[in-house]
Amino acid sequence: MKKIEIKNEKEVLNTLKSGRIVEGRLALVTTDDGSVFIEFVAYNRQHKRPKDRLIIELEHGWLKESAKRMKFFCSVKKTLETPLIQLAMQSDMNVAMDVLKIEH
Repeated sequence: MKKIEIKNEKEVLNTLKSGRIVEGRLALVTTDDGSVFIEFVAYNRQHKRPKDRLIIELEHGWLKESAKRMKFFCSVKKTLETPLIQLAMQSDMNVAMDVLKIEH
């Protein structure tokens, strides 16, 4: 009969008792004295962060709010001439700034 060693045993057992699945690594470990046992190490999964809240969808991008940041994105085709690109970006930035004034 082989011995199974579980690292963070309490956390793994609590997770299993709550009905969730535990993902991890199962390995065959040989000690210095020649004994062999099976070791299970659970993966330390990070919680997924909440999605950013869309404040406004712009003509060429968007303005979003995350927990720590305000995010502005603008994407314009390279086929346009430089003054038109600047105008489109400035227009989107002005709209985003106006909405931000109203929101906060």
